[in-house]
Amino acid sequence: MKKKIFIGIGVVLLAIIGFFVYSNLFPASPPMTISFSDRGLDVKVSYSRPYKKGRLIFGEEKDKALQPYGKYWRLGANAATEITFNKNVSFGGKPVKAGSYRMYAVPGPTSFQVSLNSETGVMLAAGEPNYSLDVVKVDVPVTTPQEEKEQFSIIFGSDSTGLKMNCIWDKTQFTVPITVQ
Repeated sequence: MKKKIFIGIGVVLLAIIGFFVYSNLFPASPPMTISFSDRGLDVKVSYSRPYKKGRLIFGEEKDKALQPYGKYWRLGANAATEITFNKNVSFGGKPVKAGSYRMYAVPGPTSFQVSLNSETGVMLAAGEPNYSLDVVKVDVPVTTPQEEKEQFSIIFGSDSTGLKMNCIWDKTQFTVPITVQ
């Protein structure tokens, strides 16, 4: 009888270990860290990149959108998305001090509200943040990307006015301008 119990426990432990190894080797939403430097400004973003997989991404809750309009979104999957600036910046036209921040959004059909929050290091950030720790909120218009993106992407670019942080997924894009203060 004891032998059967030990074998059962061994099988369960082996299954759990196998699950964790597989999850880390082949994550459904792979983690990504991107860095961009321009005119002395260094920006780093750490986030996870979910796939569309045939789902409706942004839309109304009644239509079973993965990310309904008007609801908190962690700007990716898994852990909270974090952004770090080495200098004081203007984020979407509003001042932000150098440092690291939790970044999240509230999508809408014509604009997204993107927020920076002082709470960092949040794993499994499916729950809403402590809104009293928000540092800044900016509204940015939604545009249509040149091509649809199967996987959520944050892509940096720059022009004569400064840095542009482009967030693109499916048929939706929004851009947050970032400049050195």
